[in-house]
Amino acid sequence: MTSADSAAQHRTVLAEAEPRIALGPLDGRYRSAVAPLVDHLSEAALNRNRIHVEIEWFIHLCDRQVLPGLPTLTEEQTRSLRHIVETFGPDEIAELAAIEAETVHDVKAVEYFIARRLEPVGLGDLTPLVHFACTSEDINNLSYAVGIRDAIQQVWLPAARTVLEGLSTLSRQAAEVPMLSRTHGQPATPTTLGKEIAVFVHRLSRQLSRIESQEYLGKINGATGTYAAHLAAAPEADWPGIAQSFVEKLGLTFNPLTTQIESHDFQAEVYADVARFNRILHGLCVDIWSYISIGFFKQIPVAGATGSSTMPHKVNPIRFENAEANLEISNALLDALGATLVESRWQRDLTDSSGQRNIGTALGHSVLALSNVTKGLKQLDVAADVIAADLEANWEVLGEAIQTVMRAEAIAGTEGMENPYERLKELTRGRRVDAQKLTEFVESLGLSDDAAARLKRLTPATYTGLAATLAQQHSG
Repeated sequence: MTSADSAAQHRTVLAEAEPRIALGPLDGRYRSAVAPLVDHLSEAALNRNRIHVEIEWFIHLCDRQVLPGLPTLTEEQTRSLRHIVETFGPDEIAELAAIEAETVHDVKAVEYFIARRLEPVGLGDLTPLVHFACTSEDINNLSYAVGIRDAIQQVWLPAARTVLEGLSTLSRQAAEVPMLSRTHGQPATPTTLGKEIAVFVHRLSRQLSRIESQEYLGKINGATGTYAAHLAAAPEADWPGIAQSFVEKLGLTFNPLTTQIESHDFQAEVYADVARFNRILHGLCVDIWSYISIGFFKQIPVAGATGSSTMPHKVNPIRFENAEANLEISNALLDALGATLVESRWQRDLTDSSGQRNIGTALGHSVLALSNVTKGLKQLDVAADVIAADLEANWEVLGEAIQTVMRAEAIAGTEGMENPYERLKELTRGRRVDAQKLTEFVESLGLSDDAAARLKRLTPATYTGLAATLAQQHSG
């Protein structure tokens, strides 16, 4: 046995440490950034939502008097039932876990958990009404839909809007900062920094609009979606109508036709839209990282922070790098969920069960990325002097303007305007051309006085077209 093997035998077993040590970074290192999702997409939140759905179904059946002998609940009884959801906390989580250890079935454990609480509110004789005519998936699909909806609307969307607000502010502030474009990595027609940021504002805003209008579907129609048990117990009741009113009462959209499971198509839709937003944001992170690399942005140092363990001068663009990685992880999970959840063998299989337990992780990595982008944007300072110097070194980009004016002059009848593109190509392609050479070239062309004057006034810094106006109009 080596000394290393001997030392390993005597190490503390971290898996046995208390409080428990998180395996993943979202519940460890990055907990503070993603903690709000715990209220909606954790195991405990799922169970609380299950209790919420079961209790609301219980109340709904009583309100609709769907079975002979059902009492009308008093206001106090209704409040007491809903209080079970409101007070669901650590003690209740532990109790439910103990019940599930016996039932080895999570939804059945919820049923027994609620049943224990009926006698104290005078409803002990209605224990059979808990989970009435339901299959587990009736409860699960509604619980997940409520959790996903609330996570998106209350956590993810606000974080995304905060990023958009930061980008909009940057776009407006830099709307008139002229900047050399680079297409294929090569100098191209100038733009403004604000206009380029506004492009991302516009793209991300479109995706947010899609996500904001997303429907969240639910069903409660039994073991194979036929209301068979419902009709066997109460054949005169309008079960599709009762189901629809209940689902809509939960703030969801009713899915009228399913197998045992709600088909999860809405989940695939929202995950695809979030993933697309992530990919656009990833592109922004890459661009900003690149602008930092060439000095167009300076990073404002954080007091006390270390950029490198050996190079004290460094201020690394870690926020954008962190965001890139987490957006990629988020998308890998979102893509997998979207592909898996829309398929189910015949009337039901359990592939969706394990898959859906990772929804919080998928959205968590996106929320973490959004947090990093928001922080990163606050640490940026536009280096206008560096951007201006880059423009000044690339006068050849005015070749486009000159050859286009020559074309217009030729159409207007000015002589000597033949082969404008080819003549500018000969002058500028693969070469650096300064202001003097371009001015001499313009003077040699024989342009009309107005056209010649316009071109002589043009510089790389002023050849930005409507970039500033577009930035102001579309920066949010």
